[in-house]
Amino acid sequence: MLGSFTLLAQSSGSGSGSSGLTLLLPLLLMGVIFYFLLIRPQRRQRQAHAQLVEGLDVGDEVVTIGGVYGTVRALDDESITLEVAPGVDMRFARGAVARKLVYDDEDYEDEPANDEEEKEAGEQS
Repeated sequence: MLGSFTLLAQSSGSGSGSSGLTLLLPLLLMGVIFYFLLIRPQRRQRQAHAQLVEGLDVGDEVVTIGGVYGTVRALDDESITLEVAPGVDMRFARGAVARKLVYDDEDYEDEPANDEEEKEAGEQS
């Protein structure tokens, strides 16, 4: 019985070297797909986050990864101090900043200043 397994192993092993390449090709293809779908975008996100953290300045409004909104009061090499309420400062690692808040003034120009102006405009028409 052992002899028949030996003959089977020898007959299947005597094939050309291209069978090894056909087995290796799908693995290489999966590695390339893995790189372009996972590793490369993650590297871009890391670089964008590093630029965000390096570009922070005192007075910027930010959101941390924990959802805390605050205004930057002080910056160190490793930490950032945020004012989360009047007179309440909290210290975070610089990497804890998720995003910087940016407000567009154009969004608020089209809106009426208060409800009375809106009512007056409705009565005149």
